[in-house]
Amino acid sequence: MGGHGPSTDWGEDKAIGFKTTLGLWLFLLYVLVYIGFIWINVASPETMEVKVFAGQNLAVVYGFFLIALAFVMGIIYDILCTNKEDELNEKEDSDK
Repeated sequence: MGGHGPSTDWGEDKAIGFKTTLGLWLFLLYVLVYIGFIWINVASPETMEVKVFAGQNLAVVYGFFLIALAFVMGIIYDILCTNKEDELNEKEDSDK
């Protein structure tokens, strides 16, 4: 049996350069924050035992922060990329 082909026609992605650059910058930011987590664990593991918030130690709080940061960065990426796509598509439509 043959395939039915793509369900939608996405066309050319004019925002690919913006998306790539933004994604790399957000990735770099996340890596730097994560390196901080690793560095504290290696250089001063006892620091991770310090209670910092609601009776939780730094390791737990920092770990949850990393998870939340990834989630927030994903939302930021989606919003900024959608806005850029809309801007470029409007520009293309007005040029026609």
